[in-house]
Amino acid sequence: MFTKLSKDPQVFIEWNWEQIKPFADDLVQRPLSSQNLAGWVMDWSDLSRLIAEKYSRLRVATTVNTADQAAKQRFNTFLDQVYTASQAVDQTLKQKLLASGLEPQGFEIPLRNMRVEAAIFRQENLPLLAEEKKLANEYDEIIGAQTVEWNGQEVTPTQLEPVYRSLDRNEREKAWRLVLERKLADRDKLNDLWIRLMQVRGQVAKNAGFPDYRTYRWQELLRLDYTPADCKSFHRAIEQVVVPAAMRMYAKRQEQLGLTQLRPWDLNVDPLGREALKPYKTTRELVEKVSAIFHKVDPQLGEYFDLMRHKGLLDLENRKGKAPGAYCAGYDMVRLPFVFENAVGLHEDVATLLHESGHAFHVLEESHLPYYHQLPVGMEFAEVASMAMELLASPYLLASEGGFYSEKEAARARIEHLEETVLFWPYMVVVDAFQHWAYENHADAMDPKNCDQAWAELWQRYMVGVDWSGLDDLMVTGWQRKLHIFEDAFYYVEYGLASLGAFQVWANALKDQQGAVAAYRRGLALGGTVPLPQLYQAVGAQFSFAAETLQMAVSLAERVIVELSQV
Repeated sequence: MFTKLSKDPQVFIEWNWEQIKPFADDLVQRPLSSQNLAGWVMDWSDLSRLIAEKYSRLRVATTVNTADQAAKQRFNTFLDQVYTASQAVDQTLKQKLLASGLEPQGFEIPLRNMRVEAAIFRQENLPLLAEEKKLANEYDEIIGAQTVEWNGQEVTPTQLEPVYRSLDRNEREKAWRLVLERKLADRDKLNDLWIRLMQVRGQVAKNAGFPDYRTYRWQELLRLDYTPADCKSFHRAIEQVVVPAAMRMYAKRQEQLGLTQLRPWDLNVDPLGREALKPYKTTRELVEKVSAIFHKVDPQLGEYFDLMRHKGLLDLENRKGKAPGAYCAGYDMVRLPFVFENAVGLHEDVATLLHESGHAFHVLEESHLPYYHQLPVGMEFAEVASMAMELLASPYLLASEGGFYSEKEAARARIEHLEETVLFWPYMVVVDAFQHWAYENHADAMDPKNCDQAWAELWQRYMVGVDWSGLDDLMVTGWQRKLHIFEDAFYYVEYGLASLGAFQVWANALKDQQGAVAAYRRGLALGGTVPLPQLYQAVGAQFSFAAETLQMAVSLAERVIVELSQV
C-alpha cells in the first residue's frame, strides 16, 4: 500500500483527505507484531512527516503574504478537512501502539509523550484546536495590516525601527508614539480576538476534563520535567538577581544620555551618541557575511546555511503584508528548514538570522533520526539551539573574520546583545506571569480591562527603571503586542530558561570554543530521544531555575561588558 504514497511534498500538498485516508486506514487495520513493528512505525512516520510538511508549507504561505486570501483559504481548508481527521487517526495509532506493549528502538521518550497525548485527546476538541489556529492567523492579519505614514510614505512599524535609534530624541519619540498609537487603534479588535481565544481554550480544557487551561496546556506542551511552581520560582529568582542588574543598566544608560528620566523611546539609541550600527546594505550582503560567520563557527554549519541559501529557504526582507516576527519552520519530509524574518538593515537582523539559523541547524542535525516521532523537542531546549548560536557566533562578527564590523563596532554589538539578554529576563517574567494569572483566573481574564490591570501590575513590579508616566494606555495594552500570548499560549518561559542554558554553553566556549561547538552539535543531534535535563547535559549545561545559576550568567555578562567597553 505505502509504495503508492507520494513522498514528494509538492505533490502531497495537493492531496485531500480522501486521497490520504486509505494510507491511514491501512495503518489502523494492519496487524501489529514484533516482526512488522519497524515497518509499521516507518510508514506511520512517513505519513506524519508528509502531513506535518503540508501544514508547514500552507502556514508559511499565509505569513509571507497575509493579504493572500487564497493561501488563507487553502490553510483553513487543510485545518478543517485534513488536520482534524489526521489528528483523530494519530490518536488511534498511538493507542494501538501503546496497547501492543511493543517498543520500537529509540522510542522511550516518544512513548512517554504518546501516553500523555493519548490521555488528553478528545475528539470534540479537534475542531476547537483548528479554530484556535485560525484565530492565530487572524492575529497575524491584524498586525500585518498595520502601517503608518512617515515622511509622506506608507511604512510598516518594523520599517520605522531604525528611527528608534536616531540621535534626535524628538524624532525617535515621534516615531515611537506614531507606531504605538497605530497599534493601540486595534485595541478593540484584539480585545475581541482575545475573548474568542479564551472561550476556545477554556472549552478545550473543559472537554479534556482539566480544571483549567494551564493544566491542560502543560500536558499538551509535554512539560513533564518541570511544573508551574518551578516557573514561579524562576520568576522570584529573576526578581532577586536580574531586576537589580537591569536597574543598574538602565541607570547607566540614563547617565550616559544625560537624562533626568529614561523614557521608552530612549532604550534603543546608542547611549554614547553613535549612529546606529548599519551592518549591511543589501540582503545578499547579509546572507553572504552570515554564511562566512557560520563557516568560522563550524564548517558543517556553514555548509548547512549555504544549502538553505541555494534552495531558496530564506525569506528575510520586511515588506507590507508580511506577518510580524521571525521563525524557523521545519519541512519534515524533505528534512529541511525554512527561515522567515523581517530585516530592515539593523544589527538586530544579523542577530535574528543567527538565532533562527540555530533552529535550522537543529532541524538538520536531527534529520538522521529515522522516525518522525523522535523529532519533537521541547522549546526549552530548542531555544538553546538558537540562543547559544548567537553567542557562539559572536567572536566572528569582525570584518576580518568575514563578518560585518570593525573591532570597536563588534565590541559594541556584543555589549548590546549581552545587555539585551539580561534586560529580557524581567520582560520574560511579565509575559509568563501574565499568562499564569490569565489561566488561573480564566473568568476574570475574559474581561480585557482586567488583563490591562494585571499586565500593568506586573510591568511596574519587574520593569523597573524606565518612566512610562503619561503613557498608561500604551503601557497597559502591552500584552496585546506579544504575539505568543495570542498564538502560542505559555510559550515564552522557554526563552528565559534557554537563555540561561545558552549562557552556560557560552561560558564553556570562552574556555574551549571548538569543544563547546562540538557538544552543541551532539546535543542537537539527539532530537527528542532523551529527557530535557539530559539534552542540557549533552551541550554542557544544567537545566536550572536557580538564583545561583542566574547569578553566574549575570556576573559573566557584566564582566564581559566591562572588558568589551575597553576595546
